Amino acid sequence: MDYADFHRRSLTERDAFWSEQAQLVDWHTPPTQICDYSNPPFAKWFVGGTTNLCHNAVDRHLATRPDQAALIFVSTETGIERTYSFRELHAEVQRMAATLLGLGVKQGDRVLIYMPMIPEAAFAMLACARIGAIHSVVFGGFASVSLASRIDDAEPTVIVSADAGSRGGKVVAYKPLLDEAIKLAVHKPAKVLMVDRGLSPFDRVEGRDEDYATWRDGQADTVVPCAWLDSTHPSYTLYTSGTTGKPKGVQRDTGGYAVALAASMKYIYLGNAGETYFSTSDIGWVVGHSYIVYGPLIAGMATIMYEGLPIRPDAAIWWSLVEKYKVTSMFSAPTAVRVLKKQDPAALKKHDLSSLRALFLAGEPLDEPTAQWISDALGRPIIDNYWQTETGWPILSLCNGVEKAVSKFGSPGKAVYGYDVKLIDEGTGEELKGANQKGVVVIEGPLPPGCMQTVWRDDERFVKTYWTRVRGKVVDGVQQPDRHLYSTFDWGVRDADGYYFILGRTDDVINVAGHRLGTREIEESLSSHASVAEVAVVGVADQLKGQVAMAFVVLKDASRAATPEGALALEGELMKVVDNQLGAVARPSRVRFISALPKTRSGKMLRRVIQAICEGRDPGDLSTVEDPTAVQQIRELFAAR
Repeated sequence: MDYADFHRRSLTERDAFWSEQAQLVDWHTPPTQICDYSNPPFAKWFVGGTTNLCHNAVDRHLATRPDQAALIFVSTETGIERTYSFRELHAEVQRMAATLLGLGVKQGDRVLIYMPMIPEAAFAMLACARIGAIHSVVFGGFASVSLASRIDDAEPTVIVSADAGSRGGKVVAYKPLLDEAIKLAVHKPAKVLMVDRGLSPFDRVEGRDEDYATWRDGQADTVVPCAWLDSTHPSYTLYTSGTTGKPKGVQRDTGGYAVALAASMKYIYLGNAGETYFSTSDIGWVVGHSYIVYGPLIAGMATIMYEGLPIRPDAAIWWSLVEKYKVTSMFSAPTAVRVLKKQDPAALKKHDLSSLRALFLAGEPLDEPTAQWISDALGRPIIDNYWQTETGWPILSLCNGVEKAVSKFGSPGKAVYGYDVKLIDEGTGEELKGANQKGVVVIEGPLPPGCMQTVWRDDERFVKTYWTRVRGKVVDGVQQPDRHLYSTFDWGVRDADGYYFILGRTDDVINVAGHRLGTREIEESLSSHASVAEVAVVGVADQLKGQVAMAFVVLKDASRAATPEGALALEGELMKVVDNQLGAVARPSRVRFISALPKTRSGKMLRRVIQAICEGRDPGDLSTVEDPTAVQQIRELFAAR
């Protein structure tokens, strides 16, 4: 099948195209209208249809594969490894659903999930979907103040949590953080359902805190049927990372999301029923929702839920799981690959990876050197893809399930079906149609199925934050309709073959003495040096130039900068690389060598934290920073100035 035609049909024959994709999921009541875009930029998908995410992820597989593996839990933190069949998963989800109903949760109520990567977290998500409750997963270990703001925004009836998580062998107690958050929050949940892992003793609040094990034991044979929900019924809200002020809850629907995920598993992620999928993300992030829990299960695949680090007990742990469970598709982040890049390369050759069709990477731009390294190391296709919490599934990728395409390292690929992607000149608002022209990446509405419906309880913020309305022009005496453009807030270019290259956030553009520079472009240049493992570039306020670029580099071999003389020589080499590739105007004012960069557990680089420290400002909430020593190193560098 020709992909260009496939993509064209998704835009020009939208209803017919998505009607076909809707056949990939079960409907209790078929939709009467495929897309209602009568009130742009708000799109309603599969109007009149009723379905259920849990039914599509679990129940519908009981007839054909009840004893096939569905959820594979692996914790290198606790040494626990357990596989749940679809039959067993169905039973566990019903027990959780019965418990939530017993605690007073009704259709449309919110349930906040504050959990580590354990099976009960997936049970809770699926149970909410089963009964029509709206779940809101908050990253486990999130700071109390930030958690409190999300409690107030979601107003949950019940919070599901656990005593603790574990990371790198260190126990992180959740209950004290949760208790403090509830104390700070205006909204008080009626109940808190606790999963006790036995990792950290905790105090119970009388009349509020409930023990899940006790409730579960009492629900052994309880049958909880799926609630048939309108396609447009909200399935969950998820708060975007790095937000300041009032939390911004991305609201997702039910039917559109189910269809989008089912199609993406077929056309992008090459997943087939009976196979195994492994995403190394966390349920606190959108990847965990779409491609640990819902997507693989909807496709009838086994999904691996992993608690642990990529290098513990050794740097071959992920690949041992690929071999053991015959993983066919794997999804990770470029940052994780860069971590592995610093380990013994022999770890990548210890296990049989013949089952693996491709490694998919997303979460931040994938630089060419990293892509080439992992491609050479694994000998498997490396497929980048680009998307956001707001979209829920890829905007740019290669749809090899439609037509085989060649990966271009440094590019996440072409526009995915359903997305009318354009590049817009920031100054004039005009569409850039030529090759290699730099513009803002936008999507002309309507957004395809599975994307955010709105900001939770704030339609006005949804419109103001994401959408630009372009007045329709008069063409041949006919008034053209207005265009509604969704901004990704990313710069990009498109080559002559239709491949996009993401250059960084529009708010990561720095202005050095009147020259506008993308920090992403400088990072790419520095990454090309053989000694560099990771790099982050931020713009720092400067009285003379307005802003200057400051680079922070993690080396493959730290000994190269172990002495002042060595560090100075290497800094000079890196400056010269930028001079040669981008010109002297893009040269960083300094290159600082550190052992780790501030990142979230999912691998997102926290450049705002680096910038704030460089400028002597409060970096704000640091609860999502994976390694606090990374922040401390930067603080010490600037305290010593």
